[in-house]
Amino acid sequence: MHAMQDMPITFPGLFGDWSFNPDPKLLDIGNGIYWYGVIITVGVLIALLFCARQAPKYGITQDDLYTFFIWALPLSLIGARLYYVIFYLDLYKNPDGSLDWSRVIAIWDGGAAIYGGIIAAVITLMIFCKLKKLSIGAMLDVCVMGLFIGQAVGRWGNFFNREAFGTETDLPWRMGLWLSSTEYVEVHPTFLYESLWNVLGLIIVYFLVSKLRSFDGENACFYFAWYAFGRFWIEGLRTDSLYLFDWTIAGQPIRVSQALSVVIFVVAVAYLIIRRSRHPDPANLFVTRRLMAEATAQSEQYLADQEADKRDAALLEAVDQAGRTADAEIAAQANQADLSPAPDTDTASEAAPDAQEAPAAAPEEDSKHA
Repeated sequence: MHAMQDMPITFPGLFGDWSFNPDPKLLDIGNGIYWYGVIITVGVLIALLFCARQAPKYGITQDDLYTFFIWALPLSLIGARLYYVIFYLDLYKNPDGSLDWSRVIAIWDGGAAIYGGIIAAVITLMIFCKLKKLSIGAMLDVCVMGLFIGQAVGRWGNFFNREAFGTETDLPWRMGLWLSSTEYVEVHPTFLYESLWNVLGLIIVYFLVSKLRSFDGENACFYFAWYAFGRFWIEGLRTDSLYLFDWTIAGQPIRVSQALSVVIFVVAVAYLIIRRSRHPDPANLFVTRRLMAEATAQSEQYLADQEADKRDAALLEAVDQAGRTADAEIAAQANQADLSPAPDTDTASEAAPDAQEAPAAAPEEDSKHA
């Protein structure tokens, strides 16, 4: 069941005859700039900024988070598209059975699944953390809060596209849509259910789970269990579900998101119970270990700097002492030279004539002997 995108939206149980008729396109340029894409972009940016503020509390630097985001965003888009194409493969085949790759890559024409994006993001995160030597659990604990925000905001893109709505209902908050120019239906606003479900999940994680966190990955366990549980019952109301090929249970087709939700919920809850039963020590959290390592490194650097300062001071003292010793020796030699007696000039002058007369007397004595 698909609604017309150029017909008004109403909430008759809440606002009576009031209607809203937004154009799915914000700007009609090229393939168009859609409100859906703008809203998702806004959600991603809010999520990134929020996670950047929370990251240091989990031992993750903002630089590491931004680097991961640069890789995760395009790969998540590819994952979301690939997931959708796989389960709607017949829509992308040519009459001869070959794939029409021009339609496969035309994501601007619609067709992406959040579970595919999450799977791609988690795989990217695991590889990134291994390469950067970061805790996978700690990084997940940060990023799942961003997923809550991104999904809560992004679901309003479905509102502008008149999609992701549910079966008919007469509840007070029912949403009115036009399936054709003459066919009008009032349905569950499942996009709103999922948006509010994610907002509530974020509140619980931020104000409760994160405060009681005793092991890395606990926020993530709650996210996967909470989202899977909510997605299971919301998916049961939707009219545009992806189905698991031609498989059935009790004659009913299997909705892909519901089947995956069951698996994720069971795994997340089981892992949470097992880890909690082991009474993990919060001192082993990645943030604690990283802060202790940094403190140890700073302490060792401080001691090394102190030792270097002592060596420098000792060297300067030795040089100064050597200088003082040399100056003292020079001064002593100078003082000794000043205290030595100077030769008597009068005695020297009297001795000089005697020395001159002595040779003259010698011949006279020699003549007497002769």
